[in-house]
Amino acid sequence: MFNLIVNPRFGDMDILGHINNTVPSNWFELARTPIMKMFDPGLTLSKNTFHLIMAHTDYDFIDQMYFKYEAEIKTWISRIGTKSFTIHHEAWQQGRLCVKGNAVIVHFDFNVEKSTPIPEDMKKQLAEHLIE
Repeated sequence: MFNLIVNPRFGDMDILGHINNTVPSNWFELARTPIMKMFDPGLTLSKNTFHLIMAHTDYDFIDQMYFKYEAEIKTWISRIGTKSFTIHHEAWQQGRLCVKGNAVIVHFDFNVEKSTPIPEDMKKQLAEHLIE
């Protein structure tokens, strides 16, 4: 599991001091970085070296989040398929699960514009972070 501590910014809150519902998606995106680096360690983001696209995201808002407290983002792999995998995220604040969500990532060849099987060595790396 990957853990990321986020200190909310002033602009992340609404007038009541709550974290805006659009913000956790940005935190989850940031928390995916270590997983993206597995596939492209230098994050060159070239179509010849980076072979991932996001196919789906979803979020469930369970409890309110507040500006004045840091948030812990917990991230792990919840499914590994032939051509895609799912990343699960949770945002915790003061010991409370506040937001959870998933991102389905597809292994993709941008040169031929088609999904391709995830290489076995990458599946092994993903499996190290698999929690079902």
